[in-house]
Amino acid sequence: MRIGVFLAGFSAFAALVGAPALAQDKPFAGVTVNVITQTGAIQEPLQRRAPEFEALTGAKINVIAVPFSDLYQKILTDWASGTNSVDAGVFAPQWMVDYIAGGYLEDLTPRVEADKDIQQDDVGAFFRDFSEKYSGKTYMITLDGDFHMMYYRKDVLEAAGLAVPKTWDEYLEVAEATHGKDMSGDGTPDFGSCIAKKRNAQSYWFVTDVVGSMTQSKGTSQGTFFNTKDMTPLVNNDAFRKALDFLAESTKYGPPDELNLDVSDTRPLFASGRCALNLDWGDVGTISIDPAQSKVMGKWGAAIMPGSKEVLNWDTGKLEACTAENCPHAIDGVNHAPFAAFGGWGGGINAAADPKVKDAAYAYFSFMTQPAQSNADVTVGGTGFNPYRTSQLSYSDLWKKAGMSEEEAKVYLGAINDSMSSPNMILDLRIPQNQKYQQVVLDEAVSRFLAGEIDKEATVAAVEEGWNELNEEIGKDEQLKLYKATIGAK
Repeated sequence: MRIGVFLAGFSAFAALVGAPALAQDKPFAGVTVNVITQTGAIQEPLQRRAPEFEALTGAKINVIAVPFSDLYQKILTDWASGTNSVDAGVFAPQWMVDYIAGGYLEDLTPRVEADKDIQQDDVGAFFRDFSEKYSGKTYMITLDGDFHMMYYRKDVLEAAGLAVPKTWDEYLEVAEATHGKDMSGDGTPDFGSCIAKKRNAQSYWFVTDVVGSMTQSKGTSQGTFFNTKDMTPLVNNDAFRKALDFLAESTKYGPPDELNLDVSDTRPLFASGRCALNLDWGDVGTISIDPAQSKVMGKWGAAIMPGSKEVLNWDTGKLEACTAENCPHAIDGVNHAPFAAFGGWGGGINAAADPKVKDAAYAYFSFMTQPAQSNADVTVGGTGFNPYRTSQLSYSDLWKKAGMSEEEAKVYLGAINDSMSSPNMILDLRIPQNQKYQQVVLDEAVSRFLAGEIDKEATVAAVEEGWNELNEEIGKDEQLKLYKATIGAK
């Protein structure tokens, strides 16, 4: 019996009787699957759903949680060393290239093609094609959809007569105008902007939001990280310098300890009413409708990330006014480049795992992504899972039951849909050892800049030199070939 059919039928029966039933056949009785992921969000739904899955199939799911900064290397070391204490992982899709190169990641193509219960046609095309596949083969199962977006306090902006920011300059203007106001009603001054900027965490993506809106203006295939002619890093230019200026300026309007805040810190700050503006993934929207966590219910909004009225001339390194020629996708003169940062968490399986364990691991990921489970999980802020199915990206009883108003859904789901459908969407870096380019070189340089340890020019030099060294070490020509392939450049 195919596991997907078994699970679907059994879940339906269990739902009818209102409690887990005693399965006649538990195909994975006695099997333990060790699944690694990050501590906190993402860990939560995997652990919460594990007993339910065990009751259905007999398989025990042991969730191993580590800090995000350690996740990539923990998986790579375990699999590359032959230790193989980890059977499966839930991690960033961009990392799959390194696991595939070593032969460590299982090809899931035949399993996915045979599994009708995951309703793959309902998974958004971006996640189905980019986040799950490499070189035409499926290696991961999507569990989460990730795009950066901007959140704002609708009531605060309206009271101040301020419009929702459409550019980074406007963002700073609104942040400055609202900073220091009591927005939470507790009698203490609050913050104009809240952006996670902690080092060795999940902060290094945000600089790409800003620089990308100036660097990439002619469509996704133009790219934003490297020049597609010769793999020159796109950092020694006025766009990258302005992005650094933005991060430094926005810090003035943030919490005093913003450089030590991760997204797990800024999310509750926004939900508690202490931030006029916030940049983050989709988690903030679902946290903001949770009455147990939110003081901003009915007072918040979301929008596609701000953009720029100036874009980079790649030849001169200077910024130029946005025109129909250099900004063909601009909206009202503003070039938006929504960033598919991270690309959404997905599940992958160790190719060296025991065959029975592989079967159980796949069945578990199938169970987690099936609509019966995922439709509920993407509406809960604590899961870290955001919408990724087409059916989840329009207002329905799903969102109404979760407590989201139609007006909130219009802007929240609208921002995700606008990002997904943008012809100028930024794809996350997915070349070999991408983690070193971003999570090591970029993160260290930007963090040191914001901490005042190095100046702007030293920051530019550190990223440029670090990326060039990696290109030479790994092989620039091959990296260029792979980079162009991942963004669809000719």
